[in-house]
Parts: sequence; C-alpha cells; structure tokens
Amino acid sequence: MNRSERRATARPSGQATPAALCQAGFAHLQSGRNAEAELCCQQALTLDEQHPDALHLLGVICFHAQQPDAAVEWIGRAVRQAPKAEYSLSLATILERQGRLEDARQHCSQALRLKPDDAGLWNHVGNLLWQLAQSDEAVLHYQQALTLNPQYWEPAQNCGMLLLELGRHAEALECFNTAEKLNRNSAALYQMRAVCLSAVNRFDEAQADYETSIALDPGLAETHNNLGLLHWRFGRLEQAFACFDRALALRPDFHAVLNNKAVVLLHLQLLDEAFATLQRSQAAAPDDAQTLFYLATLQLLTGDFERGWLAREARWRLPSVGLVDRGFSQALWRGDQPLEGKTILLHSDEGLGDAIQFARYVPMVAALGARVILELEPPIQQCLGGIAGVAECVSRSSPPAFDLHCPLGALPLAFKTRLDTIPLAEGYIPAPPAARVKTWQDRLGPHTRFRVGLVWAGNPDHKNDHNRSMALRALAPLLDCEAQFVSLQKGVRDQDRAFLAERRDIVDLTEHLTDFSETAALMSCLDLVISVDTSVAHLAGALGAPVWTMLPFNPDWRWLLNRDDSPWYRSMKLFRQPTRGDWASVVDDVRRELERQLAARRAQRATSRR
Repeated sequence: MNRSERRATARPSGQATPAALCQAGFAHLQSGRNAEAELCCQQALTLDEQHPDALHLLGVICFHAQQPDAAVEWIGRAVRQAPKAEYSLSLATILERQGRLEDARQHCSQALRLKPDDAGLWNHVGNLLWQLAQSDEAVLHYQQALTLNPQYWEPAQNCGMLLLELGRHAEALECFNTAEKLNRNSAALYQMRAVCLSAVNRFDEAQADYETSIALDPGLAETHNNLGLLHWRFGRLEQAFACFDRALALRPDFHAVLNNKAVVLLHLQLLDEAFATLQRSQAAAPDDAQTLFYLATLQLLTGDFERGWLAREARWRLPSVGLVDRGFSQALWRGDQPLEGKTILLHSDEGLGDAIQFARYVPMVAALGARVILELEPPIQQCLGGIAGVAECVSRSSPPAFDLHCPLGALPLAFKTRLDTIPLAEGYIPAPPAARVKTWQDRLGPHTRFRVGLVWAGNPDHKNDHNRSMALRALAPLLDCEAQFVSLQKGVRDQDRAFLAERRDIVDLTEHLTDFSETAALMSCLDLVISVDTSVAHLAGALGAPVWTMLPFNPDWRWLLNRDDSPWYRSMKLFRQPTRGDWASVVDDVRRELERQLAARRAQRATSRR
C-alpha cells in the first residue's frame, strides 16, 4: 500500500498527544529508527488526521525512504494545514531534488515570507535562482544573507562563484575577500580568488593564492593546472611543466591539462611531443572541441590540410574562440551541394585578416553558378566588395534573402584545399581607384625615396597579441636606412606614441585611414610594406603588393614552418624569430634585406643614367 493511502493501524497508548508523538517520532528518525518514527506518525494521525507536524514528519520519512512523490503529497498537506517556513523549505528541498526548480523556488520564497530574517533561507533561494539562470536575483539574495549575518561565509563564497562564472571578476574578488576572512581553510576558495586576481592582472597575488590553495589541499589537480598556466604566461617554462605534471600525476586523464601542456610544447616548437600529448588527450576525451582545435592547429601548421580543415571546425564549439552560430534556417554549404542558380551568403566568421585571406574563394564559389552575397565588417566592406564574383556586399545587420550559407573560414574545407591548390596567391583584391591613389600621392609628396609602410602591432585584444606585436622602438635600427617610412599603424599605443612623435622621419597620415580601402590606396603609393602578423599584412598580400611579414617564434598556423615565403601570398616574404621573443634578430634580418634592396635600386638608377 502506498504511504499516501495508509491509515494507522496501531492505537495510541496512554494519554499521548499528537505533539508528544511527533516529538518522539522525530527523535526516532534522528536515531535512524524509521519504522518507529513512522509508527509515531500513524498514532498521531489517528488522534488528529490533519495534524501538520505529523503530516510533515511522515513526508520526511517518505523522502528518506526514497519515495519523493509520497513525500511531496504528505508535506504538501502539512503546508496547506499550517504554512510554516520549515514545511515550505522541506517541500522545496524535495522538489529541487526532483529537478522541479521553479516549484522549489516558489516554496522557498514562501518560506522567506514567513521567516524574512533567516540568512540560511536567503542563501538557499540564491542557489535556486542561480540554477534557474536568474543571476541578478541570485546575487541580491546572497547579499541579503550576508547583510543578515555578516559572519556567514557560504553566501559570500557562493556569490563570488556566481560572479566569477559571469565574468564579473572585480565584484567576485570582493566576495571572495569577504569569504576568506571568515573561512581561511578552504583550498577551493583560494583557487577561485586566484582566478579572479589573474583576470584583473594582479598576478603576484594570484600566484600566492594558488600556492596557499595547494598548501591546504595538494590534491586539487585544477589548482596545479592554473598555476602552471600562470607560470607559462610569464615564460617560466620549467615551473609550468612541473605544475602540469603534478596535475597529471593526480589525474592522468585530465585532458584540459594535457591540452595546456601540448600548447606550451607547440610554442616551443617541440612538435612531436605536442602531437603525442594531444593524442593522449584525445584518447581521454575523444570529442573534446579544444583538443580537436589544437590538433587542427598543429596539422595545418605542418601542412596537413586534409585533416586540419576538418578538425578546425571544432572551433564552433569553443566559447573562447568567440564565434557565434548565426542560427540560419538555410542549409550550410560544405562544397557537396550544387550551386547553379542558388544565392549563397558567404559571411565573415573570424578576424579581419581571416576574412581578407579567405575572400579569395569568392570567385570560385561564383564560378559554380551561385549568386554570391558577401557579408563583412564595415572596415573591409568597400575594399573586398569589388572582388570578382561578388553580386552584393552587405553588413551583418540586414542580410538579404539567400538559399545557402557558408562562413568564409569554412571555404578551404569546402574546396578541399591542399598546399598545392591554394587559389589566387598572386592577389585577388582589385586595385584601388586611381583618384583615391592620387589623393594619397598628393599627401605624400614627391616620390624621391624608396617608400616603406610600417605596422608594428595588431589588435591588442587578440589572444596572441603579446607574441605577435612589438614596440615601435624595436624598429629603431631599421629607421636609419635611406628610405621614407610611412606609418600604416592604426590605434597607436601609449608606449609608442611618444617615440612616434620624436621620429619625424616616419610619415604619419593615419588619421585619413578611415577604412581598409584607404589603406589599400596608400599601399599603392608604397614600394614595400613591413608588418607584423596582422590584417594589414593580409591586405598587402591580397593586393599583390610587396610585403615582408615579421613572425614570432611560434607562428600562426597559416605561415607554416621553416620557409621564408607564403603559399597564400606570392608577394610576401617571411622573417621569423630564431628564438622566443627575439625581435632584435628579426629587425636585423629585415634591415639587411632592405639595405640590399636599396643598394640594388641605387645601382639600377646609376646604370640608367649612363
């Protein structure tokens, strides 16, 4: 017989009251004597079949007996008889265990109305609201719990964890600081506070917190991993590897740590070890998107395009990459559907440089019979909109009707591109209008010296910017060459502004560079572009303009390894760091090559005068 249908069969003894029987039943339950506790409830309900404490206690007994539906029924009856905070909280707890979070929240809120000064209740409701993704309300409940009881460390830590999850690191840090004063023995708390400290660039304090966390509990593999990442950030490679290895000793199949270790190995160009580590990671988590993405990076870097393009599509499952699934109802084109008579939307999915690089495929798509709509960010719209095969160039805000779509970055996969089949490496962006070029010629004045455009830094928000960009001062040895240097650098950083102001030999007309079509027109007036790995280098290569690209020791996958040319851009020459961070050697190599070109130019002019 179901407990919700039972009636007591035993008669109460003596002059026992329902209240006394419930008290005895509760004592039995606390001691683990569930049968005796149930008997007391039955006797109490014989005396008063609507006695709320007995109904509540019987529901609790059912819950302990793993009969949640019966428990909800009994406690629900108790709530209807006498709305007590204790009853509502019990009912909410059971509903929460059943996954009925909204129902649980409603009963918790009822308990709060009955006991508004109960800090524990405010914390409990905060946890429920967090699970319901009602983050702002959850934060307010945690804060109220702390207001009611400033010594209550749990809502401080819970609030910090939620704010950390939301990326509100400065606010989370305040919560963790409060929690740390109340609970100095939580290894997890120090670990989470260290994550926040790193996010707000307080790295020394972050390291101290990681070390405190490890001292409190050396068995947390995540802490060793995070400390390893911190060491890696500052080039402390030996310490980084030691931390990763300690994490793996605790959890040999910890694929996130294996991935991190592989990335460090990749940055050191220890490719065989990186591949082996990623294969170990893939064995632990075969469908992990991060592992597949890192494998793709290695495969593309080493020229294995066949596997690399396919694995690279894992990027769509990585929040850290920042790609957004557009949610189009139209089908994704992967190169396997006929395009004759169809309209296809080709849309930019990564950075400006990526869009420029992969826009080379537009004529190929058009050649399959498609009407091509090219969707781009405004700075490159006018420049790329003239590529052959573009029927319409639009911004993201209002794409017109189309039949199929494909991200630009997926086109190499759609066309099964290999190293020897990269299309249009000689250039594919049309030459800028003559009138616009003349405007730049007039701004620059007489072309009496060899003109060299300079770009020394990329977007500071790029995750690899600290490796690919340099300070303008690092180019000082180059500036002594007999050439006219022209800045193509947009967004000059504070550290470079003063040096640029001192060097009047660098022509700076970048205030007129309103978009990439203007940059292309200026490039048409130059003899050479020298750039770090940024969108301007791609633009020069796509125009077919001479460009020298300066690369870090661990280059982006598209520049491959051990070569000074690029199969993507025939007009490009590559200059690579011989060791990590060694821009001085790169600048020396560029200077020597530039001096050779200048000497050859002088000799040619002398010959022509004879």
